Amino acid sequence: MALSLNLNFNRIKNLPRNIQILIASIPSLILIALFVFLVFMPKHKEINTLKDKIVKLNQEISKSEEMVKRLDVLIEENKALKAKLEKLKEQLPEEKEVSELLKQISESGLQSGLEILLWKPEAKRAGEGGLYVEIPVKVEVLTGYHNLGVFFSHISRLPRLVNISDLDLRVKDRKKDATGLINATFTARTFASVSPEEAAAALDEKAVKGKPAKKGKEAQQEKK
Repeated sequence: MALSLNLNFNRIKNLPRNIQILIASIPSLILIALFVFLVFMPKHKEINTLKDKIVKLNQEISKSEEMVKRLDVLIEENKALKAKLEKLKEQLPEEKEVSELLKQISESGLQSGLEILLWKPEAKRAGEGGLYVEIPVKVEVLTGYHNLGVFFSHISRLPRLVNISDLDLRVKDRKKDATGLINATFTARTFASVSPEEAAAALDEKAVKGKPAKKGKEAQQEKK
C-alpha cells in the first residue's frame, strides 16, 4: 500500500506544474463547493426571506403611522363637529323653550319703539324631513323706518334662529297723518328641535318612502 502511494506521488511529481496545482486544489474546491451548497446558499435564502419580512414590516409600520396621523385629524374633526352641534343647538331651542323666545321677540319690538297691532301665533309645521318644527307668528306693527330697522337688527343678534318673511310695508296717508309712520306686516318664524325619538322616526319614514315600490310578484312572494 505504501509502495502504491509512493508510486502515485512520484507520478504526480512527474506531471506538469499546472496539472500538479490543479490536482492540489481539488480538495479545496470540494470544500468550497460543500460550503456553498450546504451553508452559503441556505443562509442566503434565509437572509432574503428575512429581508422580505423586514420590508413588509416597514410597510405595515408606515401604514400604522399614517393611521395614527389620520386618527388625530379625525379626533380634531370630531371636536369641531361637536362644537358646531352645540352652536346649532343654541340656535334651535327645544319646543318648550319657544314661548320664551317669542316673548323675547315681543319685548324687542316694544324696546325698539314698535306699536304691536297684531301678534298671532299660527299652527306649527313640520320642517324638512321632520327633523325640526316651524312655529310662525303673524305680526303687524306701527312704527317708523328707523325703529323697524332697529327691531330687525335686534332679531338678527338673538342667539336663537328667527326668520323674518312675507314683509309688507305700507306708508300711512300723509294727508291724514303727518307722523311718517308705516304699517308693517310680516311673519316671524321660529324653529324648534324635535326629540331624538321623533327625529329617528322621521328618518325611518323618509327611508321607507324613498324605497322603490315592489313589483306584484315580489310582494306576493314576501306574503308567502
